Amino acid sequence: MREFDGKVAVVTGGSLGIGRAVVERLAADGAEVVFCGVEDDAVRAAEEESRERGHRVTGVVADVTDAAAMRDLVALAVERHGGLDTLVTSAGVQRYGTVEDTSEELWDEVLSVNLKGVFLACRAAVPALRARGGGTIVTVSSVQAFASQRGVAAYTASKAAINGLTRAIALDHAADGIRANVVCPGSVETPMLRWAADLFRGQTPREEQIAEWGRAHPLGRVARAAEVAEVVAFLAGPRSSFVTGAEHRVDGGLLARNPAALPET
Repeated sequence: MREFDGKVAVVTGGSLGIGRAVVERLAADGAEVVFCGVEDDAVRAAEEESRERGHRVTGVVADVTDAAAMRDLVALAVERHGGLDTLVTSAGVQRYGTVEDTSEELWDEVLSVNLKGVFLACRAAVPALRARGGGTIVTVSSVQAFASQRGVAAYTASKAAINGLTRAIALDHAADGIRANVVCPGSVETPMLRWAADLFRGQTPREEQIAEWGRAHPLGRVARAAEVAEVVAFLAGPRSSFVTGAEHRVDGGLLARNPAALPET
């Protein structure tokens, strides 16, 4: 049997980037996956391409900041597949600004999508996971939960809060047989990273800007979304049965490096 045969997963942000890679990874290993995104074309394309590979997936357009939408997303998985075993929260936005120049509207947008969206999805999923006798929650955060860049005040705050929320969920629901862990990627080749590269590259070609960011990682490149999805799958499955409340960096060694380098000898 494959690792996720007979298992049901819900993935938020599953039409693009890391979320889409997670949908593909879980479905390829046997899971029945219900995922959401906010752009109809992206959702339909992701669903069609996955089904062409023989995967059992369902994509819906849903806003993670809408409590009713998150309840409906979980209910769809339960009604269509008989229960829920795994929730992965991958929906997120990146915005830039210091606390001085970040507007309240931008702050609210980032915290609503990145943090409230995780809260609402988890709140909807916990009863379904409990009814199944337990399950797993994997939240997608960032290395910026630990070490920030300049000019990302709202984003960094949201990612640090996801880590704290995940720990709280792990403690509160351990007795329900629910494990919760958080994955913290470094730079990953996704539409969000390409958008950021276009924002900051000036006259530099996009691919060179991304490569420059990759060189900041000791492994010398940015991650592939599928590499992050592998860690998510491990945490979602039975091989990590004694792992909960933990933060897992998938950053190519980025945070292992002390920027105060010794002089060359």
